[in-house]
This record gives sequence, C-alpha cells and structure tokens, in this order.
Amino acid sequence: MDMGNLAVLTLDEAVRLDAGRMGDIVDELGETAAQNVIGVALEQLAHALAEARRAAMAGEMARLVAQADLLSRLAWQMGLVSLAGVAVDVGACADRRDATALGATLARLMRVGNRSLTQIWDDGPMGP
Repeated sequence: MDMGNLAVLTLDEAVRLDAGRMGDIVDELGETAAQNVIGVALEQLAHALAEARRAAMAGEMARLVAQADLLSRLAWQMGLVSLAGVAVDVGACADRRDATALGATLARLMRVGNRSLTQIWDDGPMGP
C-alpha cells in the first residue's frame, strides 16, 4: 500500500441557519421574551444532543429515535436547517438498526449540533 497518497478529510463543515426564523421569533415575542425563549430552546437542544448520544452508547435505539425526532423538531423551529436534517438522518439509521451508518451520522450530529449551538449563541439574537 502506497502511504504517499493519503488524503486528509476535514471534519469542519458549515452549518445552515435560517436567520429569518430567528428574526420572526424576535418580531413575534419582542427582544426580551425572544432571548428567554431562545435561551430555553438552546438548553433543550443541548440536552437532547446529550441524550441522543447516551441512548446511542447504551444501544437504546427506540430512545435514540425519539431524541432524534425531538432534536429535528426543535432545530426546525429555531431555523437550524443543517441540524434538523442530520437529526432526521440519525433517526432513520437508528430505526433501521444500521450500525455503520448510525456511527457516521451520529458523529456528524454531534459536530453539527455543537457548531449550530455555538453559532446561534455567538452570532444570533443571544450574542453580542
């Protein structure tokens, strides 16, 4: 095997956000109430990500499917397009019991989830 032709794959991917959705939340609720709602939603998303990971590590596929569904719904509501899509993929892999695909999609869910939460916190209505 020729080791001189190895490619380094980057795990850094851009996350897609629907900034209009955040604006809608602020317009509907006002800035102070929107900040509170968004803060609670971010906590729920972080908790659901952690629960999805725990369910996967425990091999509890039904619980993982439920957490992935919760994640996708919360993400859509917040305008976190990438996160919602990956959560749907994780749920589908868990539902099919496709261990290989689940490992890859779950790792992607953690990356996209963490980047999405950071981006909303830093750049969204909650940020500076």
